[in-house]
Amino acid sequence: MPKMTMTKTSKGNAKQFPVKVFTMDAELEFKIEPKTTGKELFDLVGRTIGLRETWYFGLQYVDSKGYVAWLKLDKKVLDQGVSKESQIQFTFLAKFYPEDVMEELVQEITQHLFFLQVKQSILNMDIYCPPEASVLLAAFAVQAKYGDYDQTTYQPGMLASDDLLPQRVLDQYQMTPAMWEEKIQFWYAKRRGMTSDEAEMEYLKIAQDLEMYGVNYFQIKNKKNTDLWIGVDARGIGVYDRDNRLSPKVAFPWSEIKNISFKDKKFTIKNVSKKDPDFVFYAPKPRINELILELCVGNHELFMRRRKPDSMEIQQMKAQAADEKARKQMDRSRLAKEKQLREEAQREKEELERRLFAMQEETRQTQEALMRSEETAELLHEKMTVLDEEARLLTQKAAEAEAEVQRIKLTAIKTEEERMYLEQRARDAEIIATAVIEDSERRATEAEQLREELKRAQMAEKAAKRRLMEITQGDYTSPFMFPSLTSELNSMPHFGNAGNFLELYSGNIDQLNMEMEKEKREYISTSKTLEDQLKELRTEIEVLKVSEKSSTLDRIHDESIQRGDSKYSTLRKVTANSAKSRVAFFEEL
Repeated sequence: MPKMTMTKTSKGNAKQFPVKVFTMDAELEFKIEPKTTGKELFDLVGRTIGLRETWYFGLQYVDSKGYVAWLKLDKKVLDQGVSKESQIQFTFLAKFYPEDVMEELVQEITQHLFFLQVKQSILNMDIYCPPEASVLLAAFAVQAKYGDYDQTTYQPGMLASDDLLPQRVLDQYQMTPAMWEEKIQFWYAKRRGMTSDEAEMEYLKIAQDLEMYGVNYFQIKNKKNTDLWIGVDARGIGVYDRDNRLSPKVAFPWSEIKNISFKDKKFTIKNVSKKDPDFVFYAPKPRINELILELCVGNHELFMRRRKPDSMEIQQMKAQAADEKARKQMDRSRLAKEKQLREEAQREKEELERRLFAMQEETRQTQEALMRSEETAELLHEKMTVLDEEARLLTQKAAEAEAEVQRIKLTAIKTEEERMYLEQRARDAEIIATAVIEDSERRATEAEQLREELKRAQMAEKAAKRRLMEITQGDYTSPFMFPSLTSELNSMPHFGNAGNFLELYSGNIDQLNMEMEKEKREYISTSKTLEDQLKELRTEIEVLKVSEKSSTLDRIHDESIQRGDSKYSTLRKVTANSAKSRVAFFEEL
């Protein structure tokens, strides 16, 4: 936690006492005087962290008798059972919870403090959260911490050091940390485009629908001495069985309650209607009744306050928050536009690189083709030379054969047998000569064809050289080479033109206000989508569940799901009867 040191100055030389205040993400140090009141210290903390919605919060501590207590604002700090022997320590926590986080939480710091506290309560298992909802909440918590999902920077294992899921959930499934991270990363990626503030609000919107959200539980007994729980929250008072703090057996909303008081162990709640009986219960320790009364009174006051028009302070805060939201929306739009332009420029760069690579590849292939054509021409030239030599030799042989024929004719012997023999030899020689001549003519024809082929190869070689010169000496920046690309680049706006940007968005404020009005209507549709996603996720991990490791609350929750019950349907059921019948039902538990 970061540390901040503040000192409350005083007149004179009065003794000062060191005080340390822990918030959910910081440590604050102060010095107070003996006469410093709880309100002065509380206001100092609020100013230090920039909080104006202070009515939700309080300073909690453990008093000298070991009881958890909230610092009373109208009394001196040192008169409230705090330890003076060393540094006085308080924890700055949410004391009261809103009914509707989206409607009521105005400041971002208020939202952030609630987010941190609720997140820690779920991880500590002080608030029951079903496994499928735990995964979705973990994804929103990751979004709130790391910002928008980026596939290029996300690395498997980057969430290993984060405390994201309750141990109760981890113990129930045959899943490795990597498998859980894969689930969380999947839902984290599906929320792409969401800011950290929006992720915190989405987290709280899901959390406020959990049965134990914002409920302070105390052990009580009824007139029959039955051990029960009483739960105090923003909507009213609920009574629970000892083994079931999820679903109240009976409830009394603040709208029905007129007065709350206690004496010793007896706690009495009077109904608005005088004809209805009092709701009476007993706490085992009178000291606890002070805390119950304090929480009941505070929640009742906020309940009534919510149903009145906003004060000037709230109106001012909401106006400032709306202006801030509009400014952030414009900044987001500007950043999104710049990001889009950068992505387009990157795509253009990659396209140019692709085209350059293609041209380089074409050049390489052309050079290789040229080399092959040169080698082919050389081979054809060598072959033609060989054929010319063969043709010359054949012609020479043909001439020698003809000479042999003439010589044989001139030297014919007189005898008939010799004449016939010589004539046969002459005919054979003529046949050979004819064959040799035909072969010589055929080879001469082949030689002529090779000459033609050589000419064509030489022409191809010249063409390849011309193409190589075009590629290696051409003007690649010429608009005639990539006309569409040059047109697109020339049409791209300048990133640094802030005047054009302001002119572009100056007319969008009204539209932004309309979009903000639509948020509440869209929430209903979003809730339906979220229910479907939770069902999908529940189905995915159900096959890996170890049933015998389920807790009592898990089984109670599963039974409620099977009946089709929810937090709000249960509340409607347990408040449906008259106050008289509900009091009678409580006394018979």
